[in-house]
Amino acid sequence: MKIDIVTIFPDFFDVLEVSLIGKALDKNLIDISVHDLREAASDPHRSVDDTPYGGGAGMVMSPEPWGVTLDKVLTKDSVLVVPSPAGRVFTQAQAKELAQKDHLVFACGRYEGIDQRVIDHYSASYTVLELSLGDYVLNGGEVAVVAMLEATLRLVPGVIGNPESLTEESHEEGLVEYPSYTKPRTWRGLDVPEVLLSGHHEQIRQWRHEQSVARTKRMRPDLLPD
Repeated sequence: MKIDIVTIFPDFFDVLEVSLIGKALDKNLIDISVHDLREAASDPHRSVDDTPYGGGAGMVMSPEPWGVTLDKVLTKDSVLVVPSPAGRVFTQAQAKELAQKDHLVFACGRYEGIDQRVIDHYSASYTVLELSLGDYVLNGGEVAVVAMLEATLRLVPGVIGNPESLTEESHEEGLVEYPSYTKPRTWRGLDVPEVLLSGHHEQIRQWRHEQSVARTKRMRPDLLPD
């Protein structure tokens, strides 16, 4: 899979070189390129924003640097992802969908966002997804892109060492994951549930399912059908 990221803070994505994504990069399972939007600026100050038409607080990212940069990285197979608090909420299902794509391009907005004409222009020729991590506002799209890449790239074959672990995670069956335990058997007066020590696989499976349902009702009732 090929990933291109456009940002005014390219160093932000050094974090992708660690952990499982870093190992996947070393194995050439994925290819990530980060592009500095300011390199497409036409003025000596490398400006990529301007005041908004109609007035209002803040600045808006100018369309031309985006156009110059995106024209260079987009191909006919590209999916353009634009993090936005106004976008659809990013989900596990969306991560699975993105993991099937050959080329993802992420556009990291800042300030009051990217000039809407950039979205409109590229939507005419490409798949453009405006996605949000949730109902809150971040300073920019970089944090959101890292989160989306973590969720997506771990689903690419070969990135996770044990692919079976992906089937028992939160949100895989519309439920959050059951609680997990490890040694020691007793810690600060709290014991591991006896069923997990029984060796009875069917009882353990049933207990875990019941815990997932109960946990979902308690923590994320919005995931359950009415």
